[in-house]
Amino acid sequence: MTTHRTARLLATAAALALLAGCGAKEDKTPPAISFAPYGEAHNAKPDFAELEAQHPLSVEELYKITPKNLALLEQEQVDQIYARLSAGPIPEGPYEGDLFFPKGGSGKLRLSEIAGGGLKGLLVNVAGKKLDLMGEILWKGKVFYRDERLLRNRIEDLKTLKAVGLIEESDANPLQEITVNGKDQWLLFPAQLYCGQSLLDGRRESIIIDYAFTDQLPGYRRMPDMMAGRDGFAIRDEVRMIRPGLYLGRAYIDRAFVVNFVLYNKAVDEAGKAGYLATGKTAEDCWTGTQHRQLVAAAK
Repeated sequence: MTTHRTARLLATAAALALLAGCGAKEDKTPPAISFAPYGEAHNAKPDFAELEAQHPLSVEELYKITPKNLALLEQEQVDQIYARLSAGPIPEGPYEGDLFFPKGGSGKLRLSEIAGGGLKGLLVNVAGKKLDLMGEILWKGKVFYRDERLLRNRIEDLKTLKAVGLIEESDANPLQEITVNGKDQWLLFPAQLYCGQSLLDGRRESIIIDYAFTDQLPGYRRMPDMMAGRDGFAIRDEVRMIRPGLYLGRAYIDRAFVVNFVLYNKAVDEAGKAGYLATGKTAEDCWTGTQHRQLVAAAK
């Protein structure tokens, strides 16, 4: 039976899906990619298998996508891109990240609205602004530890977290640091990495970033890490590779879709460009499905 909390999450997720806005000024034109016709009604959405057969992506189209111009697309178009991707290799090392809302309006991800009357098992009093701060940092920079199947989130503004009481100074686990591009950052919110079924497109697997058992992972600190786990928002992200160095992600709270995000590593993107343009092939760590993915090779 659907709980009141889950019902609130689903209703909020539906509203968030209609919001838009990213403030992207560098890319004012959406990527020139083919899409299947679609309507607002659920029965007017294309079948993903048919979409992929009739509108296969080309390598050139994938290189028209940037972390910014994705926000110029409608949500259905973002979904159609995601469905035509495969997981690719599980990333390694630091990636820049950002959430984005699709075309159609303006808005922010407000976790305080999703939380409603409170979170199950959350034993601390967390005000709305503190929750919204969480939404601003959870889908930013990340570090992938591929061999350990572990992910940590990179936090730059530790002072703000401390000021609003989201860092417990008494925690026995010391804060861990990392330096990325000359900037000192702190590592919080550990998550498990694994291959698993996509909640949007079950024909092939995605890379899953799962915070459910964050309290059992190395480096866990009760606050703020528990807020992403099973006693908090129960966050589960999934990502697929657009091209080497660039991943498209979908964030879920209690299995309700809430926001899109991108992960980008410029060095990996530049290093892999020539080879990917030439072959359209990359390593695949996850199950690619029974339907062969069509990727049109670059023109020679």
